[in-house]
Amino acid sequence: MSYEIPPRSVPENDAGYFEKITQAVFQAGFSWQVIRSKWPDFQQAFANFNVDHVAAFTEEDVERLLEDKGIVRNGRKIEATIHNARLCRDLIAQHGSLRAWLHTLDADYYVREKQFCQQFKFMGPMGAFFFFWSVGEDVPSYEEWQARREK
Repeated sequence: MSYEIPPRSVPENDAGYFEKITQAVFQAGFSWQVIRSKWPDFQQAFANFNVDHVAAFTEEDVERLLEDKGIVRNGRKIEATIHNARLCRDLIAQHGSLRAWLHTLDADYYVREKQFCQQFKFMGPMGAFFFFWSVGEDVPSYEEWQARREK
């Protein structure tokens, strides 16, 4: 099976972590080429992933985003992104940063994946795997992860 490995780097700040969460949400059901080609427009549409700005988005912002041809106009994913920004804001308030919160999760990858998916809207196991991989967290090999999913 052929798959593309996403880039891997530890984000510099909470906006970077929130951006990776959002990429995982919007990637579901799309090819990487589609999402990557539109990503500069996503950055603009979602205030460069400033957690507080996106957490303050209103119904008018949802309507604006649904009209934005530069992004994937999926209402459920847009609303999930706003919800996830509000969750990120709360986690930052409780733990100081998203990175600090991540390090409170269980050490076992599969338990951590489940905890992560339960927290964030529109986040499934593949999205969580992408997120953890892309932010430099420890993950099993893709082949091991896939084999376990197929059981």
